[in-house]
Amino acid sequence: MIQVKTEKKVAIYCRVSTDDQNCERQLHDLTAFAKRAKYKVMGIYQETASGAKSDRKERAKILKLAQSREIEAILVTELTRWGRSTIDLLQTLEQLNKWGVSVIAQTGSQFDLSSAQGKMIAGVLSVLSQFERDLISERTKSGLKAALARGKQLGRQPGQNPSDKYAHNVLKYISAGRSYRWIAHEMQISPTTVMAIVKRKMLDGR
Repeated sequence: MIQVKTEKKVAIYCRVSTDDQNCERQLHDLTAFAKRAKYKVMGIYQETASGAKSDRKERAKILKLAQSREIEAILVTELTRWGRSTIDLLQTLEQLNKWGVSVIAQTGSQFDLSSAQGKMIAGVLSVLSQFERDLISERTKSGLKAALARGKQLGRQPGQNPSDKYAHNVLKYISAGRSYRWIAHEMQISPTTVMAIVKRKMLDGR
């Protein structure tokens, strides 16, 4: 029995970083590539977002398509268009691999983690992502040390606690001899909040 080879179902993903850019060139190149490769385009997704931005709604839509097995591959001009970072790239490639979906770059390179080439790429990305994590950790620690050296107080600062807006009246009622329960009822807040405000007042020594 002869099996008819069906067209690979793909989604095209285009991304630019700033509002003064557009996806026209990426879209032109990827649709032409899909046509040459005889891919069936299930959807075209475009968005403007910096590489580090976490809220990428169009990419999220493609991931849902992948999870529901509605596509077999994602077309991008290059991997940097897809991944927010090396860590994110590796994580999403691993996620897509579980769903049987690969990422295909315009050059024709297919990033399928189940293949020998994909496993090699995953190994390199894993090393790079760990290096990236270490750099982030090192920069964070360095930043904290620098802040402490400048005398900056870390953690929640006075006036940053949501309940601080009640502090003036709570302390006024306490000075007048009112009970925690009465103050809570009068101000429509919980007795726990009243106690927390008083406790902070005692600790601050104000």
